[in-house]
Amino acid sequence: MRAPLLLALALLLSGCGFQLRGTADLPFETLFIPGAGSGIGLDLKRNIQSGTRTRVVDDPKLAQAVLQFTEDAREKLILSLSGTGRVREYQLRQRVSFRVHDGKANEFLPVSQIVLMRDFTFNDTEVLAKEAEEAQIYREMQFDMVQQILRRLSAATPPRPAVQ
Repeated sequence: MRAPLLLALALLLSGCGFQLRGTADLPFETLFIPGAGSGIGLDLKRNIQSGTRTRVVDDPKLAQAVLQFTEDAREKLILSLSGTGRVREYQLRQRVSFRVHDGKANEFLPVSQIVLMRDFTFNDTEVLAKEAEEAQIYREMQFDMVQQILRRLSAATPPRPAVQ
C-alpha cells in the first residue's frame, strides 16, 4: 500500500519541475571582488566559491571580470511613535549598488541597485534583545542581498569587443 503511494508522490514531484538549486553559471571564469575581506564582499566571495565554477582572484589583472561596489549603505528610520513620544517601530534599509566590468571599458553588467527594507517593533524596556534582533535582521538582509547579486551576475552578458 505504501509503495504505490510513494511512487505516485515521486512522480508528482518530478512532474512539477522541482529541482535542487545546484550551481549557478556565471559568464566569466575569474572574478575580482574588492573588499572581499569583510561584509557583503566576503559573503559574496564565499557563495561564489562554493556555488559556482567561477574562481575569485586577489588581483584585478588576473580577473576576467571585476565586481565594483559603488554604494553600500544601511539606514535606520523611525516608522512610528507612541503617544508619549517613544519609538514603537523602526524600518531598516540596506542599499547596494554595483557594476561588473572587464577592467577596461566593457561592462558585463551596468550599475545595478538593490534596496531591501524590513520593519521591526521596538520596546525600550528590552533594549539588548532588540539590538540583537536588529543585528539578526541585518544579517538576513545581507544574505538576501548576496542571493540577489548572484542571480544578477548569472544573468549578466559578456561584453562585446569594441568595433574598430
